[in-house]
Amino acid sequence: MIWNREAECMTAGEMEELQLKRLQEVVKRAYENVPYYRKAFDDAGVRPEDIETLQDIEKLPFTSKTDLRDAYPFGMFAVPDDDIVEIHTTSGTTGKPTVSGYTQNDIELWGEVVARALVMAGGDKKDKIQNCYGYGLFTGGMGVHYGGQKIGATVIPVSAGNTMRQIEIMQDFDSTILTCTPSYAMYLAEVLENQGVGHDKISLKAGVFGAEMWTEEMRAEIEKRLNIDALNIYGLTEIIGPGVAQECMVKDGLHIFDDHFYPEIIDTQTLKALPAGEKGELVLTTLTREGMPVIRFRTRDITALRYGQCECGRTNVKMDRITGRSDDMLKIRGVIVFPSQIERALLKIEGLEPQYQIIVSRPQQLDELEVQVEASPALFSDEVKYVEEVKKNIEQHIHNEIGIRVNVTLVEPQSLPRSEGKAVRVIDKRELSK
Repeated sequence: MIWNREAECMTAGEMEELQLKRLQEVVKRAYENVPYYRKAFDDAGVRPEDIETLQDIEKLPFTSKTDLRDAYPFGMFAVPDDDIVEIHTTSGTTGKPTVSGYTQNDIELWGEVVARALVMAGGDKKDKIQNCYGYGLFTGGMGVHYGGQKIGATVIPVSAGNTMRQIEIMQDFDSTILTCTPSYAMYLAEVLENQGVGHDKISLKAGVFGAEMWTEEMRAEIEKRLNIDALNIYGLTEIIGPGVAQECMVKDGLHIFDDHFYPEIIDTQTLKALPAGEKGELVLTTLTREGMPVIRFRTRDITALRYGQCECGRTNVKMDRITGRSDDMLKIRGVIVFPSQIERALLKIEGLEPQYQIIVSRPQQLDELEVQVEASPALFSDEVKYVEEVKKNIEQHIHNEIGIRVNVTLVEPQSLPRSEGKAVRVIDKRELSK
């Protein structure tokens, strides 16, 4: 099932023609209405009329998260304040938050792209969407809400947290689609099991999970434990929120809604564009946002783009699953490590719970990496000798995946902290010890 066949099944030529028209419009609008962009374009020696082809986008300067923070709160808005009907922000945990302003047309756009995403997950007006993304300044809850309403589904705005109430609602309301972070989906599965609630007691058929990186191994675990199709959604507050891209039931990459969001992949060192299929940093340009157009935003997310028609019939460009962030990479003894690599290794081993924490320290002059992993109740009660063998097996699996030795600590079941939002997987103590 496809929500908007005209937009999701265009020919390559039709899409490029539409993208160029919209790119020229948004560049002109940004230049004329956002002082930041007027100065940035002038400094780069480029004017809106210089954008004659899609490739000319490379003449335009990048926008960074720092640029958006420096414009706090409303310096990036392209419309008068009284045209803004809604505001969202990032968490601001590492400094000033970035602010995203929406006109009424932007809200309609947001509902449209999330509607496409939910339909990819099999959603329609018969569904009941248990929306466990946080409502408020975070974009997750409202984005799913607008998309769910657009397809005519029943949205249950339960928001994040209050896990026992979530389980109760899941059973009493016969929720069919679950939306939350993948780590919270795993926690819900764990609580369901502990409460003795089997698959026959719930009606879930699909989950739309995002807001944090996760692996194919995590997908397999969620699908097994919740008996659902687990699908990946992607978005950023700076661009619009959830609904920039979504995985279809083929489960082979996420379709970017590239009639609204133009993607590029760049080399993180040279900042030059990379061809299709090559892995690099995703850069996005909003083609139709009114309230806050964003030109060539560096997402820091590492992925690759693939073009062509999908088995599902859609022709929107696909992005691979995010494998890491250029600003979240861990450099351990000169080796680049992504947390997702460790997760991938752990989930290949029987007898482990998919709960872990990575602790980086520098006790002397050398970095050390400790991975704390929850053992299953059965494993934790086994003989010490056997547990030690499992520990060595885990260390070898991780070494094979990342190329360096780590120290593994097996901890008791349910002893690591659980998150009802984004999971905190890495604790880097090196900064604290400086």
